[in-house]
Amino acid sequence: GTWRAYCNGKKCGYAVRRECGAADWRVLRAVEMVSMGAGVLPAAKETAGNGGEGEGDMMYMRGRFERVVGSRDSEAFYMMNPDGNAGPELSIYLLRA
Repeated sequence: GTWRAYCNGKKCGYAVRRECGAADWRVLRAVEMVSMGAGVLPAAKETAGNGGEGEGDMMYMRGRFERVVGSRDSEAFYMMNPDGNAGPELSIYLLRA
């Protein structure tokens, strides 16, 4: 199904559930040892060189997320502040469309 997506309370588009493909596994393996932080993964060799510099590079953000299921039609993910003193640094809400 399709879900309406909200980031920090602002509508930001739609999301769909899908199977993890080869490109997804490449990203997951690349960030496997990162526990927290953000960065850029260079484009895969098969997609590099097909355009401008940096085209195909992927930004990532890794942190500790808490998942809250409100109902079968709503879920939320909260990226928690590492020091635990403040509220979430990022919130993502998904509502079934």
